[in-house]
Amino acid sequence: MKKYFLMAFVSMMLGSINAQITIDTIRYNDGETELIGILVKPKKITAKTKTVIIVHEWWGLNAYPQTRAKQLAEEGYIAFCVDMYGAGKFVETPQDAQALATPFYQDQQLLYRRFMAGYNALIADKSVNKDKMVAIGYCFGGSVVLNAAKMGAPVDAVVSFHGGLTGVPVDAAKLTASVLVCNGAADSFVPQEDIDALQKDMTANSEDYAFINYAESTHAYTNPQSTAVGKQFGIAIAYNEAADKKSYADFMKFVKKKVK
Repeated sequence: MKKYFLMAFVSMMLGSINAQITIDTIRYNDGETELIGILVKPKKITAKTKTVIIVHEWWGLNAYPQTRAKQLAEEGYIAFCVDMYGAGKFVETPQDAQALATPFYQDQQLLYRRFMAGYNALIADKSVNKDKMVAIGYCFGGSVVLNAAKMGAPVDAVVSFHGGLTGVPVDAAKLTASVLVCNGAADSFVPQEDIDALQKDMTANSEDYAFINYAESTHAYTNPQSTAVGKQFGIAIAYNEAADKKSYADFMKFVKKKVK
């Protein structure tokens, strides 16, 4: 329970940093599983305001996706951190994270249903224009948004940051989103065969797909905490400031072009 109280504390702190944004916790359900999302809004919202759904890394809904939500809200976007695991939980070891993430890798219907539970909770907010929707994800979350898009999630664009590339095949009849994959060129968790398979599948079934490799970037290259965590647990993850900034700029350019 201590971790869940910490998440709420982080959320309140993020909300108090800037008077130009507001932050709320949104409770919703997937069947009997209670989920707790974090909704961050700019003070000024119009019918043209775009909304970004954020899916967390395999650690769960910790401070990192909330920090990204604050960043986006300060730039004028509505941002919503979905809760994939339930109760807003997050963990701190790779073993616990793997245990939580594995069911979603194994069951794509569960992945899609849990993503859509967040989507449906979000669009119930009257300030959200469901015709201007983007979904982004980091690591595990990148895999989530990529596969949700391939399964027909009703969003305009998806961006995967250092996410896994395997999952369901592309169904051209269901994929309606523009897709951008931001990949670390030195990511040992994403083998070349996965890249080749995705490239072949996407180029054959989508007219709106882009893939960008960022040089010298490993898994989790956007997260400033990843270098310390990688050293602590002996896993090949590290922050790359140049790739983080460039991929974020590429994301912003992509959204402005694809979501009018």
